[in-house]
Amino acid sequence: MKILITGANGLLGQNAVKQFVSTGCEVFATGRGASRLPLFDQPYTYLDIALTERNRVLAGVTSIQPDIILHTAAMAQPDDCELNRAACYDSNVNATKYLADAAEIVGARLIFLSTDFIFSGESGPYKEEDVPAPVNYYGQTKWEAEQYVMQGKMDWAIVRTVLVYGNILKGTRSNIVTWVKDNLEKKRQIKVVSDQIRTPTFVEDLVQGIRLIIEKEKKGIYHISGKEVLTPFDIAVQVAGYFGLDKSLMERVNADTFTQPARRPLKTGFIIEKAERELGYRPVSFVEGIRRIYG
Repeated sequence: MKILITGANGLLGQNAVKQFVSTGCEVFATGRGASRLPLFDQPYTYLDIALTERNRVLAGVTSIQPDIILHTAAMAQPDDCELNRAACYDSNVNATKYLADAAEIVGARLIFLSTDFIFSGESGPYKEEDVPAPVNYYGQTKWEAEQYVMQGKMDWAIVRTVLVYGNILKGTRSNIVTWVKDNLEKKRQIKVVSDQIRTPTFVEDLVQGIRLIIEKEKKGIYHISGKEVLTPFDIAVQVAGYFGLDKSLMERVNADTFTQPARRPLKTGFIIEKAERELGYRPVSFVEGIRRIYG
């Protein structure tokens, strides 16, 4: 099987490349700028394809002729999206449209990564059938991209996920686990929100869910996340407890403590019963995810 993975330099992208080269796939990886991927036991090809340039996307995909396009690339920082709307739309909507069009041309399946931020946060956790109502521009662009994918003539699946954490294999990139650990180890006081809920997702579980969708040739929308409903403060408490760090350095606050350009949905997280039932998806516990990162 030949697979093209976008966003290959990111946390999910790096772990996806590792997974699919290990299973014998012919992997083509693309990311922003030079490759930051490590070397793996099996080879892969890194390509520079500007996803916001339609002609380059069509030419690149036509040249590769992939069986699967796994589209993980996105402008994903909500505040950046709010402040740079044109760039956000280009990265999240236009790039997805170009890849979807290319998938139709070459007969590839498109697996599109989306987010809990397409929901309002008024009544989470959410199941796949719940109605999206994004409260910020990032969520709005991902929902628009989803709709374009769903209207396509190619085979497609949409994987929505929540608050991904785990090991980036090469380079540095912070996520909530590393942020809490690093600050508490340096004896810094941190403010952590306690009125938002999420179902944090271990990156290796997310890759496993994607692999199951591909192997079982599933179509449609799947919620792939962890199973535990936690606030960011709950997460910080578990991280501090695992490493024996000083919990008194953490201050419990509400989301309105922070002034941010993009509004965050308060209560998201996912109900993952469909993925469990149809895919056999079984995520690890949050503490087990931490152990696998640092164990």
